[in-house]
Amino acid sequence: MDARTPNQTPFHRLPAFPVLVAQTVVTFSAALILWLFRGQIAGYSGLLGGLVALVPNAYFAYRVFRYSGARSARAIVREFYSGEAGKIFLTAALFVLVWVGVKPLEATAVFTGYLAVLATGASALLIVKRFQKH
Repeated sequence: MDARTPNQTPFHRLPAFPVLVAQTVVTFSAALILWLFRGQIAGYSGLLGGLVALVPNAYFAYRVFRYSGARSARAIVREFYSGEAGKIFLTAALFVLVWVGVKPLEATAVFTGYLAVLATGASALLIVKRFQKH
């Protein structure tokens, strides 16, 4: 490996991987709960809302955390900015696709799934800290 090549970390070893797993569980759990209590449309609407949050988060995690080590500091900073820009673009594009492409759709359920996944990401420090203890 060239001294200028940043160290690359496999996806399943990323520090954000446990958070992404938790967000995936929350996405499907929210969809199932919505499906059971509010019907089929609410169920898939909640699933889509969760995916609108999950997919850009996974993209961001891949971009930012794939490099490690002091030699990778420049690559990490560069990837942070491009990863955040990509995350914002993906979120907007996915919301547009959901609103335009899926009918019928229950807006409340979409936002419920989306916010549930965002709340999981907000508690990321607790999830990662607990995962590292085991």
